Amino acid sequence: MEINLPTNLELSGEGKKITIILPYFNDELGTELLKNTEKELKSLKTTEIQIVRVFGTMELPFACQKIIEKEKPDAIIALGIVIRGETKHFDLVNEITHQGLMNVQLELKTPIIFGILACENKQQAIDRLNKGKHFAQTALLQISL
Repeated sequence: MEINLPTNLELSGEGKKITIILPYFNDELGTELLKNTEKELKSLKTTEIQIVRVFGTMELPFACQKIIEKEKPDAIIALGIVIRGETKHFDLVNEITHQGLMNVQLELKTPIIFGILACENKQQAIDRLNKGKHFAQTALLQISL
């Protein structure tokens, strides 16, 4: 599904500080998602882009909380790729992480973009690596609210 922003929407990252957090899990795919996200932020002239790595997806909420408290970014883009396995762990990871990120952003009043691809298989993840562009645009849109 392709999402197109309105053509009259002008996004700019000038004067903005965005932190991107990426887990090491599924690193090869995650790195491509990161590159797409960072490329879009740069094309929108984002002043400062900070990249932070964490071990896994479930570490994202705590990392976001600490970074917001210490670094005061305008927004965080929490990236990740979770691929379904043979256990319920997939559902647990996605649900807990989503709820944790939502709680942190509402409590600390800083936008956290949910850039986690929850995929049934590796091919589905590969097909969605271009979503980084949308995560970057969403961050700048949320900052402008």
